[in-house]
Amino acid sequence: MVMSLAAQHAKGKFAQDKIFGANAAAVAAAAKYGKENVVNATIGAILDENENLVCLPTVEKVYRSLATNELIAYAPISGLPEYLEGVVTAAFGESRPDAHIAAVATAGGTGAIHHAIWNYQSEGDTVLCSDWFWGAYKVLCADMHRNFTTYKMLDENNKFNLPALKEKVDELLAKQDNLLYILNTPAHNPTGYSLSEEDMDGVLGVLKEAATTGKNIILFLDVAYIDYAGEKEEVRKIFKKLGGLPANILTIVGYSMSKGFTLYGQRTGAMIGVSSSEEVIKEFADINQYTSRATWSNINRPAMRTLSVIYNDADLLAAVCKERDDYYQMIKARADIFTQEAKECGLPMLPYVAGFFLSIPAKNPDAICEKLHEENIFAVPLAAGVRIAVCAVPQRKIKGMAAKVMAAMQSVGE
Repeated sequence: MVMSLAAQHAKGKFAQDKIFGANAAAVAAAAKYGKENVVNATIGAILDENENLVCLPTVEKVYRSLATNELIAYAPISGLPEYLEGVVTAAFGESRPDAHIAAVATAGGTGAIHHAIWNYQSEGDTVLCSDWFWGAYKVLCADMHRNFTTYKMLDENNKFNLPALKEKVDELLAKQDNLLYILNTPAHNPTGYSLSEEDMDGVLGVLKEAATTGKNIILFLDVAYIDYAGEKEEVRKIFKKLGGLPANILTIVGYSMSKGFTLYGQRTGAMIGVSSSEEVIKEFADINQYTSRATWSNINRPAMRTLSVIYNDADLLAAVCKERDDYYQMIKARADIFTQEAKECGLPMLPYVAGFFLSIPAKNPDAICEKLHEENIFAVPLAAGVRIAVCAVPQRKIKGMAAKVMAAMQSVGE
């Protein structure tokens, strides 16, 4: 018998993250064979064409220019007031919903998801997500004794599967009083898919119909990749649709500075509550501030200050937007190469619109990724396929990659 001093709820916990594991294998191969001979398509961060980690120059300039007091002082638990104003603008742009809105600073986008699960689902409740999802969602649910289930995201025509969503929503609301639905769009991780405005209308239609039961629905919009999802204001039009929803539907927008500001390790984000009810939004601000105090207390002050400085200076903001767009175009060019070559060699792909990743559906993703190791290509095996991080692979290494993935699939009998 293995000796354990852990509390009953903590016994047996162990997380072996496939993304970090795949990256470690790629790093080891680079050390052995040389970096130029290895394709590391595992990293969820922007690398330039020389495979250097990108930091937006204007963001770095502002961050490094902060006074020492701004670098080291505590911040308020809810976040700096200027940050909370700025992050709402950063998230919504010109499409701020006509609703009551409040923001609470969180430890990255992950912190926003954590609070939503903890404060809006009871122990034993089930959180809903699509069958292609970021693995940390499930880990967060398990750690808080919440269940996790999925619906089939795309139908046989690779269109958003609204009937599958409706079936799961109805099924869960028959069993529980609150439903938390996590929807990652635009630039979905791990597929690069984005819901259209019509898709979003359909989603909100399903949720509004479900709300007539009197049950509570929390729509969590994970927009971590929105700043690399397309034209800045165009991709934000979906937010206008969040106004005027029934009072028993709360939308939480999970915003992250990791991607849009290339401040991955600073762990700074926000959860933004949107509701037609002032009471619901006051409760949102109160309970999530309380949970912050009970977990990390307060978050990274200099990163929050960086955002507030940039969003209060038109020239700085214009520079940041230009730098983001340049890197968006770089990632898009890489994805375009892969997508075209996949079409030419017959490699199946989920529909890619924008973002850091694209995905290949497969029955045996682990075996495919192992086979790719023979070519010194490293990708991430997921439950339903293989994830390729086009954000991290330069164009010269993207070329020819699709055919090698196709050969690996055929080799393992796909």
